[in-house]
Amino acid sequence: MNKRIDSLPPIPVVAQKILMLKINTDEGEQALFKLIEKDPSIMSKIIGLSNSPIYGSGRKILTLHEASTLLGTKRVKMIALSLSMMSSVTKSSKGLLDIDGLWKHSLSIALTMDTLAGYMPKDRRPPEDEIYLAGLLHDIGYLVLNYIDPQLCDQFCNRLAAEPNRSVDEIEAEMLEKSHNELGAELGQHWGLPESIVAVLRGHHNPPVNPEAPHHSMIAVSSMAAKLFPAFRNHETEQMNISVDDWVSLGIDPKFEDEIKLKVIMHTEQVNGISI
Repeated sequence: MNKRIDSLPPIPVVAQKILMLKINTDEGEQALFKLIEKDPSIMSKIIGLSNSPIYGSGRKILTLHEASTLLGTKRVKMIALSLSMMSSVTKSSKGLLDIDGLWKHSLSIALTMDTLAGYMPKDRRPPEDEIYLAGLLHDIGYLVLNYIDPQLCDQFCNRLAAEPNRSVDEIEAEMLEKSHNELGAELGQHWGLPESIVAVLRGHHNPPVNPEAPHHSMIAVSSMAAKLFPAFRNHETEQMNISVDDWVSLGIDPKFEDEIKLKVIMHTEQVNGISI
């Protein structure tokens, strides 16, 4: 599998250019819009998202500028980045991997991470401009597997469907040399993504116990999001049990647990209603 990982494509040129943009200026914002407009697929998906119930605009969004006003330029940047990156490792022959379902799952995780961050003390929140990107890319390792070994990916998808009572981790350990976490992290390193994003790709199912560990806050938020919105499998829809200590570790008052869970359920239902 290592040799096949070496065959992964370079980071997309559009994504590379977007990463370099400073969008806190009018020039940077206009440059972002121009890059997105060159890719009709990305632009249409962003406008489509802005018209979904998730963001509740109450009016028809028709342009990228209107979408940016609603979503925020930082969020538009992260969505465009993730779409560009995911498309570069998506083959025309998708096989059994549910790529649309993966995108919806990833969007749900990004929304959940954003929701969780809003309940955290300001001094403990992960960087706002990285939360969405981390959530949207957290499971990109599945696309890596499908890119480097489509046949093995199909076999893996069949096992997930045939053994619904077993965890993804167990099946990965039996079938794959490297988990989707490791595959995603290797792609992130291959592309030179920020260390915090690579840390989430690798550790969103196994966050470090030490709160002083690098990027602990970002990984912990992604891990909590994964508990609230379980793994990318059709039959895994129930939220996992979360302890008081889990909430406290993020600096979130446990009294908000039910409120947060209701928001996550609402986001999930809204995302599932989006036409990809």
